[in-house]
Amino acid sequence: MSSQRPADTWSDGDAYEAYVGRWSRLVAGKFLAWLGTGEQLRWLDVGAGTGALSAVIAEIADPRAVVGVDTSAAYVDDARRRVDDPRVRFERSDAGSLRYDAEFDAAVSGLVLNFVGPGPTKRAADRLRRTRTFGPDARAAVDGMRRAVVPGGVVAAYVWDYAGRMELMRHFWDAAATVDPSARDLDEGRRFPLCDPQALDELWRAAGLRSVETAALDVTTSFRDFDDYWSPFLGGQGPAPAYAMSLPAPRRDALRDAVRSSLPIADDGSISLIARAWAVKGRRR
Repeated sequence: MSSQRPADTWSDGDAYEAYVGRWSRLVAGKFLAWLGTGEQLRWLDVGAGTGALSAVIAEIADPRAVVGVDTSAAYVDDARRRVDDPRVRFERSDAGSLRYDAEFDAAVSGLVLNFVGPGPTKRAADRLRRTRTFGPDARAAVDGMRRAVVPGGVVAAYVWDYAGRMELMRHFWDAAATVDPSARDLDEGRRFPLCDPQALDELWRAAGLRSVETAALDVTTSFRDFDDYWSPFLGGQGPAPAYAMSLPAPRRDALRDAVRSSLPIADDGSISLIARAWAVKGRRR
């Protein structure tokens, strides 16, 4: 089998919500509690996607205003449909070329920094993993977030722990590697060495931010049954679903069966897994 990487696709908000969006919302609440910011702040949500983090900010942080930006026009339209709050607006903008200057009290990003730019080749990913560092696109995004906040403003983000306890994806990729050894090179745990607390700490400090801290944020992902777990992988949104849908039907069926056999399925058919995100925060000098 070929390990050629299918293109990451970000165009279907409903498919994204079924796959990751519903769990991002759970993590967002823990993330905001960990930030410990005040009320009536001006927020910038970078890589807002379908508006999950922006919606939670509006719900629990009592913001003065929230601006969510994303490079996908389809996701911006979807976020506008999902988040009906006059304090929140969504705009199309690339995370790596933000043009704001000291306009916000907090700039945050949920589940996007590892996707900024075209994404590393296998050789580049191996180099980044060996050096525990990050690429220029992620640095540009964090620099832009730093410039976007006022002095003393918060810059923070969270990303999935792909290589560890983001269990719904770990079960998928571990099973994929047993069916297709070349799938190891497509595994997000290998592709995204930035998704590690030390790498995030280094990235924040390299951007000149102070009082840098990292934390693990865990939520429980509960599925009614195996179909509730598996169906989102057929939506094509993100690396794992894109890989699943690139397979011929017989190979996809073999992958499905391998995943099913690895999962902790309860007697009633339900499945309970942990989703861990690594979070990082700092302040502009």
